[in-house]
Amino acid sequence: QVQLVESGGGLVQAGGSLRLSCAASGRTFTNYAMGWFRQAPGKEREFVAAIRWSGNTFHADSVKGRFTISRDNAKNTVYLQMNSLKPEDTAVYYCAAGTPVIVTMSPGYDYWGPGTQVTVSP
Repeated sequence: QVQLVESGGGLVQAGGSLRLSCAASGRTFTNYAMGWFRQAPGKEREFVAAIRWSGNTFHADSVKGRFTISRDNAKNTVYLQMNSLKPEDTAVYYCAAGTPVIVTMSPGYDYWGPGTQVTVSP
């Protein structure tokens, strides 16, 4: 079992920045790919970013150049640095861990955090 807890969400003005953190406990953190997904009201959950155990990163086109995923294996923590935030980034952000073949697909992840709210005002 892996337990995930997100933090760092909040209210920010458009153009601002936030850094989300996801602390993992339980099984060996380094074995898993880590992903960030988000879900806005009335919309389906969508992929934001992922990082494999090797360090390879993937970002959705909608956040490329603005968001950056990273991981600190010594701290069992994955981060999502979000810059130049837009109102359309408003959503609940979820951290996920697993061994997905395709890191952009949520069914490939076995463990999920409860989520953290990010609200971007115009």
